[in-house]
Amino acid sequence: MTRIFNRPDEFADDQLAGFVDLYADRLRAVAGGVVARRTTDPQVAVVIGGGSGHYPAFAGLVGPGFAAGAVVGNIFTSPSAAQVYSVAKAADQGKGVVLSFGNYAGDNMNFGLAAERLRKDGIETRIVVVTDDVASAADEEKRRGIAGDFTVFKVMGAAAAAGKDIDDVERLGRAANSATRTLGVAFSGCTMPGASAPLFTVPDGQLGLGLGIHGEPGIRDERMPGASELGSMLADHVLEHAPVDAGIKVGAILNGLGTTKYEELFLLWGVIAGRLRAAGLELVEPEVGELVTSLDMGGASLTLMWLDGELEEHWKADTYTPAYRKQKAPLAAMAESDVEDEASAVQMEAAPEATEAARELAVVVVHGLENMAETLHSHEKKLGDIDAVAGDGDHGRGMVKGVDAALDAARRAAEAGPIGGAWALKQAGRAWAEHAGGTSGVLWGAALEAAGQSLTDSRSTYTASDYVTAAEAFCSAITDLGGAVLHDKTLVDALVPFVGTLKENIDGAGFASAWRGAAVVATEQAKATAHLSPKVGRARPLAEKSVGTPDAGATSLALIVSGLADLKMYARAE
Repeated sequence: MTRIFNRPDEFADDQLAGFVDLYADRLRAVAGGVVARRTTDPQVAVVIGGGSGHYPAFAGLVGPGFAAGAVVGNIFTSPSAAQVYSVAKAADQGKGVVLSFGNYAGDNMNFGLAAERLRKDGIETRIVVVTDDVASAADEEKRRGIAGDFTVFKVMGAAAAAGKDIDDVERLGRAANSATRTLGVAFSGCTMPGASAPLFTVPDGQLGLGLGIHGEPGIRDERMPGASELGSMLADHVLEHAPVDAGIKVGAILNGLGTTKYEELFLLWGVIAGRLRAAGLELVEPEVGELVTSLDMGGASLTLMWLDGELEEHWKADTYTPAYRKQKAPLAAMAESDVEDEASAVQMEAAPEATEAARELAVVVVHGLENMAETLHSHEKKLGDIDAVAGDGDHGRGMVKGVDAALDAARRAAEAGPIGGAWALKQAGRAWAEHAGGTSGVLWGAALEAAGQSLTDSRSTYTASDYVTAAEAFCSAITDLGGAVLHDKTLVDALVPFVGTLKENIDGAGFASAWRGAAVVATEQAKATAHLSPKVGRARPLAEKSVGTPDAGATSLALIVSGLADLKMYARAE
């Protein structure tokens, strides 16, 4: 939702005023929009535009190597003919004007009327309309202009900056449009300033296929797929509409519509890039980010522009605008690294020889990690919800990521050859710390590795006391590294009583019975942390909010040791 505004009807003007103040060193305001401050050499003026709400399009793309001016209408509303005329007149440098915009009725009429007026003033004026949206019509001339605006504008701006005359700038713009295809999907609608509800909604678990950029919903709703399926769907749909006799080089844009996180776009790009390369395409300087948005819409679009020699040259050309910059010189100055790929340069540490008992223990370790993974996956949401009360809500996800990495590392080590349980624990700990991240990742990784270090793989047999010593090493690694003590409201509040109870009861009961009893104590102590106020960690600044909710780390520890208590894997230590 757009929350920052004075009067909704003045939002477009107010935001433009702030934008112009920020970039006054490189552009200036004129009635109806902005124009770039001129360079010494006159050039064809590429003037772009449309409604507000699409930043960086359109004002953010004004500058050397891109547009000479941008017409800024009200939100999702075509600028008036008077506004177009005003901006184009100010941008004209005596070499003619090319007007360019997306294919919408209001834009066609108003830019067309302005062009007639400019021609009457003796200013040679051409029009290039963008029609890249493959979902909006079968007939290319009837398609909407969406994120493909960017590729067409970029090519024409670069051509003008290179000193091309108006015939060539227009020709290259039309060639870029003919070579450009886009498909978008919406995850959520956008909300106009002052409105209490979005312009449209997308049903839960679905996406809108074939969205517009003026707050229009998709052509139809479909099931929301996972990232791999979504990336493949976008790539395949756009490829189906490739131009006739298309080559293998493409300029690509994965565009965010307003609230889709960059990290999500990067993930999605990984899928799309692989799909495009598998189709035999060569990706030329692809772009991933927010380039043509729709206020706060959730969604993404994929644009491909098939490149010939001229289009590639202008797609790759330098540009410098408030929102988009491309420079060849810094990249050219970067020498290719002569260092081997890290994965191949690092030599795998060899596992030590293991006794028969140690090899049997390795099987136990893998089974234990499998049990831990099952436990954490089934309680991931619960742990996240607990952590979100006074933290960042990532504990469940972090623990799942850690245990999955640990289990995978232990399995891979076992597949590589006979290993011992101590070695399996070390590999699991290192993988947990590497992949989980965060405080819990470091602590659990160090603790598992310490337990493995305690056990060693050279023993002919393992006793219950050996396992208790390993549990103490696990505990010491966490307390030494984390610095927490009892009643700080951390996992230590469940871990220390667990280890203490295990050690105390080991002489009077078998190891499995002692473990079960200790797990009960850990569970009780984890619940008791609800009454505590955190003294360390991320929850400390929100201590009052935390009271009444148990600690997430203590809870996950209790869940894990309780799950392990049900495994029959301690017989050799009885």
